[in-house]
Amino acid sequence: MKIVIITQNEPFYLAKNISYLYKLISKDIEIAGVILYEPSPFGKKESLFRKSLKTLNIFGCKFFLFYSIQYILSKFIIGLNVSKTLKKIGLRIIKLNKSINHLDSLEIIRSLKPDLLVSILGSEIFKIDLLNIAPYGCINLHSSLLPKYRGLMPSFWVLKNNEVYSGVSVFFVDEGIDSGPIIEQKKIYLNNLTHRDLIKVSKKVGMDLISKSIYKIKDNQVSLISNPDSKKSYYGFPTKKDVKEFLKLGKRFF
Repeated sequence: MKIVIITQNEPFYLAKNISYLYKLISKDIEIAGVILYEPSPFGKKESLFRKSLKTLNIFGCKFFLFYSIQYILSKFIIGLNVSKTLKKIGLRIIKLNKSINHLDSLEIIRSLKPDLLVSILGSEIFKIDLLNIAPYGCINLHSSLLPKYRGLMPSFWVLKNNEVYSGVSVFFVDEGIDSGPIIEQKKIYLNNLTHRDLIKVSKKVGMDLISKSIYKIKDNQVSLISNPDSKKSYYGFPTKKDVKEFLKLGKRFF
């Protein structure tokens, strides 16, 4: 089976997990390329300066300084840098100049002849022409137990809402938002996890579930789990008020 991975050059958690995923699947799965976007944590493409200002305004100085240091370190340490990690592994990096749904981008992806697309932190809503390129479609990783907590930053919202547990889902992408049928899920008990702890655990579990999903698809052994809209909840990006409430509840980012 040949796959194309679609992801972001996320500077905090993803590099080590991409390397881990590669070790899980590289023996049997051909990775034709990795489509790599610059990070878009707010759900849309913005300049680094604007992203920095919004982060400072919403999350405060302590959060901003902590992740600023992490960002600087990621520029120099391979294990924290997705781009450098991919180069070290030897995977082909593809940077698209246009929307992934643009005809030019579709032609580039089509030329790779993937059997399956694998989205990890995809930054756009995928349209039907993209989803139809690979015979097995596209799967996506989401850090919640779908259908609950669709949308952005579920790791923040499950903690803020005092959930006992959260989880990770891998699902087939359709034209909705986190709405396709589920292939794999795993529950994660929150206990006293910080936001950072939860992200780290979720990413590692997520790579295991992506690997399992790919092999299930490859071996034609998928048994789908429903993801009904009637049971969904949806959350956008947190506001400054949401962050204040999060901290007032005694929740911690790190």
